[in-house]
Amino acid sequence: MFEPAIILTLLIDGLTNGAIYAMMALGIVVLYSVTSVINVAQGEFVMLSALSIASLRAAKIPGVLYIAVVGLIFWSIFNALAMMRQGAAPRQLKIWPILWPLFLAGLLISVVPPLAKAHLPYPLQIFIAVVLTTLLGPICYRLVLEPLPKASILVFLILAIGLHLALTGLGLAFWGPQPYDLPPFSKGGMILGPAYVSYQALWLLAISALLMLALYLFFNHTIYGKALRAAAVNRLGARLMGISAVRAGRLSFSISVFLSAVAGVLITPITKMVYDFGFLIGLKGFVGAIIGGLTNPVIAALGAIFVGVAEQFSAFYISSAYKDVIVFLLIIPVLLLRSLQHQDFEEHVD
Repeated sequence: MFEPAIILTLLIDGLTNGAIYAMMALGIVVLYSVTSVINVAQGEFVMLSALSIASLRAAKIPGVLYIAVVGLIFWSIFNALAMMRQGAAPRQLKIWPILWPLFLAGLLISVVPPLAKAHLPYPLQIFIAVVLTTLLGPICYRLVLEPLPKASILVFLILAIGLHLALTGLGLAFWGPQPYDLPPFSKGGMILGPAYVSYQALWLLAISALLMLALYLFFNHTIYGKALRAAAVNRLGARLMGISAVRAGRLSFSISVFLSAVAGVLITPITKMVYDFGFLIGLKGFVGAIIGGLTNPVIAALGAIFVGVAEQFSAFYISSAYKDVIVFLLIIPVLLLRSLQHQDFEEHVD
């Protein structure tokens, strides 16, 4: 039972799944640190990205295009209504904030359908799906979260749950209940000691590591990354220094969705994707984010990797039927430990 080949195989599979969960955890931490929003719909963007590529490979228009176009139209309407609420007369409305979402929607409608039917190479299909899915980040922030800037964390959580339900329903409407898979980036694999490792797993681990490195460089060596860090540390101070809370929220949501979009591209060649499978992936990433206290990206990523490894070992040595239960039980000791570390309950009483 404890043969080196079995242990190494389980470890590699655990690291592969853990890398996906780490990307989910990082997306949740980035968004929560800046906006106090726990994105329950994090995994749905994994589903949208993967199934969009499946549509493109079948020479069909991906449903995410329609979601983005309708969202941009509502973005234009919201901008007009916001200016009218500020007292602007219809003739005094600024044209550009109303016009640019419509222009972008028209551009997508005119460009994406011909590309979808052109049987493009696989890398270009991946690029189109990731871009379209990432575009949903600022759209969802503008339509769902931005209209209530002073809402409580509970209200934001309810809005995120509503977004999750809406995207799940749209996934079922556009792609149906059947599972989809994608071809691997490279077929075959290699022998690593006593275990076999597929090239897709190596691609997944390498791209995940590069994305985490890119995030580190972005947050520590770019002006926008430092602005997001400032907004995460002290939102009021960041606003007083001229950092726009709206732009910070849109950028953080875009980064969060981008990580999910890439995760969908990486995991679907290994595991078939269904319209409701993204939610489970997001929940396991949330466990990692909880281990990191929803604020520490390094610990969150390590915690998510631990979740992936624990899932594989528990499925093999205990029972595959209870692997998800065991993973979610990991939250309980972490929450108990954090409750013992914070003894000041006055703010909750107030």
